[in-house]
Amino acid sequence: MRVNTASTVKTVNQEGTVVKSLSPEQELRRTVMACLLWEDSFYEDGQTIADRITSLIKKVGFDKTAAMAIEARENMKLRHVPLLLARELAKMGAGRKMGDLLKRIIQRPDELTEFLALYWKDGKRPLAKQVKLGLARAFRKFDEYSLSKYNQDHAIKLRDVLFMVHAKPKDDAQAALWKRLVSGELMPTDTWEVALSGGADKKETFTRLIVEGKLFALATLRNLRNMIEAGVDDAVIRRGLAEMKVERVLPFRFIAAAKYAPRFEPELEQAMFRCLKDASKLSGRTALVVDTSPSMWQANISARSEMNRFEAAAALAILCREVCEDVRVYAFNERGYEVAPRRGFALRDALAKTQGNASCGGYAVDMANKAGYDRIIVLTDGEWHYSIINGRISGQDDCKVVSPKPLTGRAYMVNVATQKNGVGYGRWTAIDGWSEAIIEYIRTSEQSLERFT
Repeated sequence: MRVNTASTVKTVNQEGTVVKSLSPEQELRRTVMACLLWEDSFYEDGQTIADRITSLIKKVGFDKTAAMAIEARENMKLRHVPLLLARELAKMGAGRKMGDLLKRIIQRPDELTEFLALYWKDGKRPLAKQVKLGLARAFRKFDEYSLSKYNQDHAIKLRDVLFMVHAKPKDDAQAALWKRLVSGELMPTDTWEVALSGGADKKETFTRLIVEGKLFALATLRNLRNMIEAGVDDAVIRRGLAEMKVERVLPFRFIAAAKYAPRFEPELEQAMFRCLKDASKLSGRTALVVDTSPSMWQANISARSEMNRFEAAAALAILCREVCEDVRVYAFNERGYEVAPRRGFALRDALAKTQGNASCGGYAVDMANKAGYDRIIVLTDGEWHYSIINGRISGQDDCKVVSPKPLTGRAYMVNVATQKNGVGYGRWTAIDGWSEAIIEYIRTSEQSLERFT
C-alpha cells in the first residue's frame, strides 16, 4: 500500500463546513474554556465533551493542561472542569506539581469534596500521595465562615476530607477550628441558605439581610424570583440592588436576573453599568459581530441555567460596547445585519430581534470589512455555514471561504461553546469562554503588540 499520498481527510464542524484542524492543545482549550461539565450543548451531549477532554489531556501533557486548569478557574471562573483536569492529571503523577495545582484551583471548601467525588467517579481507589498533600494544603486556606457555609451533608463531607488527607493546622487557632468542624460545632453563618433551611420566614429573612447589608450581589441576583414570590417589598429589593457591591459580577448575571424579574430591569441595568464604569477603554474603531443563529439560542448553557449561549454572547457584547471607544455592531444568521450600537439591555434586545436561521458569519464580517475598523471581535459558537445561494446553503464548490479575512491582525474570534471544531483560526486570534477576562486578554495582547511595533 502506498503511503506517500495526499490526505483526503478534511476537518469539519458540526454543520459539515471544512475548518482548520486544531492541535490537541488548541482543541482542549476550545473545549475547556466554555465548558460546564457534563452539560449538553446544542450539538454535543455532555458525556461526549467530557470524554474528549480526558482523551486530549494525554496528548497535551501535564504542564500545559495544569496551566489551562488554572486559567479556567481563575480567569474564566469555572469550577468543575478544572477539577476534572486535575483528576486526569493526578493519574499522570508529576510529583509536587500536582499538590501545587490542587492548592491553587481549589478556592471554595466544597471543591475539596467535589474533587474527591470526581476522583472516585469510576470506582473508589486510594488517594495518591500528592493528591493528599494538595488537598491538605488547600484545606488550610479556609476560615470558619467559609467552612461553615459549605459544610453540607453530602456523601463526602468536609470532615471526611480532613481525616483522609491528614492536614496539619497552621496554628492553634486553626487546630481548634478543625475540632469544631469534626464535632459539628462550627459557628453558623448568617446566610439566606442557613436561615431558610432552619425554617425562617422567606420574606422576613430576605428583608432583614438586605437591610443589614448581608445579602451579597450574586445572592441578590439569584434570589430575585424567590424574593418576589415571597412578597418582599419592591422598595426593599430596589435598595438591595442599588447598594450591592458589583465589582466582580459579570454582565450575564444581570441578563439572567432580568429574565424573571423584568420590572427591576432599570435597577439591574444601573447596577450592571456600575460594574463596568471603571473598565479602561479599548481605543480606536471596533467592529462587534454577534452570532444570532439557532444554535446560539435554542439550548441553555446548562440544565440548571435559564440562560442560553446567545445571552452569554449578548452579555459580552454589552461589556464590549462599554469598553470600546468607537463601536459598530453587526449580527448574523442566514444573512448579515448592522445593529444600532445601543447600551445595556437595549443592545441585547436589538440583537435578539435579528434571530434567524442558518449561520453565515461571513456576511457580517464582509459588512464590517467594507465599513472598516481597527479591531474586530466576533462572539459565536463557531458553527458557520458557507454562503446561501438561491435559498440554500452552498457547498465549498460554490463559495471560496466561510468568511473573508479580517482587515487587521487585531481580529478576535470568541468561542462561547464547547463544540469540537469551529471557525476562527489562521489570521484570527481564537479566544474561548465568556468571562470578562476576554477583554483584559485583548487589551494586554494589543499593548504587547504596540511595544514591539
